[in-house]
Amino acid sequence: MPDHRTRLEDRRQERFRRVEPRGKRVHTARERAEMLVDAGSFVETTPLRAAHGGGSGVVTGWGLIDGRPVVIASHDAAVASGAIGEVMADAIMDAQRLAIRRGYPIVYINDSGGARVPDGILALHGCGGIFALNVEAQRHIPQISLILGPCAGAAAYSPALTDWTIMVKGQGHMFLTGPDIVKAATGEDVTADEIGGSRLHTETSGVAHLEVESEQEALESARLLLSFLPSRVGGEQRIGDPVPANPRAVDALPALVPEKASVVFDMNQLIDGVLDNGARLELMPRHAGSILTLFGRLDGRPVGVVANQPACRGGILDAKSSVKLARFVEFCGRFGLPILTFVDVPGFLPGTVEEGRGVITHGAKVLKAYVDAASPKLTVVVRKAYGGAYIAMGAKSLGADMTWAWSNAEIAVMGPGGAVALLHRRALAAAEDPTALRDELAAEYRENVARPYVAAEAGIVDDVIFPEETRGRMADALRMLTHSEGGPR
Repeated sequence: MPDHRTRLEDRRQERFRRVEPRGKRVHTARERAEMLVDAGSFVETTPLRAAHGGGSGVVTGWGLIDGRPVVIASHDAAVASGAIGEVMADAIMDAQRLAIRRGYPIVYINDSGGARVPDGILALHGCGGIFALNVEAQRHIPQISLILGPCAGAAAYSPALTDWTIMVKGQGHMFLTGPDIVKAATGEDVTADEIGGSRLHTETSGVAHLEVESEQEALESARLLLSFLPSRVGGEQRIGDPVPANPRAVDALPALVPEKASVVFDMNQLIDGVLDNGARLELMPRHAGSILTLFGRLDGRPVGVVANQPACRGGILDAKSSVKLARFVEFCGRFGLPILTFVDVPGFLPGTVEEGRGVITHGAKVLKAYVDAASPKLTVVVRKAYGGAYIAMGAKSLGADMTWAWSNAEIAVMGPGGAVALLHRRALAAAEDPTALRDELAAEYRENVARPYVAAEAGIVDDVIFPEETRGRMADALRMLTHSEGGPR
């Protein structure tokens, strides 16, 4: 009969045995967890937990990322293809409770075929418990999901309840029903990529928020994302040393934005001239491209940036971009991240298609997100801001702490062309040269109604500024808004 030390050693060796990943997987569940955190910091919790002699199907534990504790739940595809059974669900819920109780972010590394069929109702009950704790965690801590393999059936709901989802191209898949079931039920012949691949979810559906090329890149992206976030709601922001903006981008600001509203430019170049010249992370870069949502730093402080992208559909708002915008603003507000909004918006996209997509409801969610966000909100109108879209892009009336407009900006109910056509229909119809009259009236409207001095004189815009003053004004405002005797608010 072996002594107790030998028995324990045997159990540990069994637990740490190398199981070769299958398919495109390149690392085991434990290796993924160890790669995510600082070297040597991963501590597994309940490593001997087992189900029917085959293991729980998940590696849970905690480690440090840049010195801060993070909880991890990594699906073990070597055990029943990572399917969620009763014991596995209990292990994940224990990890979630630990994260919520201690105020630590949690990263879910997903590689699961769904609920474990032999466990029946016990598996479904366990999945429901995970979902309930996903919702509870939303009120307290950041949650990040990495899709490194299949994430099917019931398993797919948990990532949808977390804050951000990162998928590995060609390896990660998310769907409620897989290709075989779809074929049997509907006759539709589809591949896993077509029904749940990273391209579908990061470009079309918006279910996932970042597509990467490898497991390593997914883990590095999660680390970068967490570097911008506090560990919990109400937690302190990680403020680093201020880094100057890119000097070439700063020098280009005065001439960057074309005077003609219909001429496009790349809003990323403007952002380069304002934010610190350091690491950034854009989320949902390939979905609803008329809006940019990204994390960066200003004066060393993490910030969330929202901006219209004139280089994509003129920076217009529609149903999809409104969902993207509202989600990002809500997240920043929940975790106290300052929200910087750069505005160049022609309006909401008109037409029956957008109305049918519920653009009214989704646009209203943007308004609610800005009003609810208690973090500092700074807005700059860099060119045009028309109609309801002006309000939706972080206007003073929605609670912006400070708002500015560049000197050539236009703020009005509608653009000069549309306003003139509406206000002067009879005069234009009777004119010998309607084009010349339209241009003359549009110029008058632009100068007398739309220029930002009207808004500034009414106190709706705090000041009219030169482009090269933007970084300094925003940095000064953030210092004021986040200063208190007890530190950042």
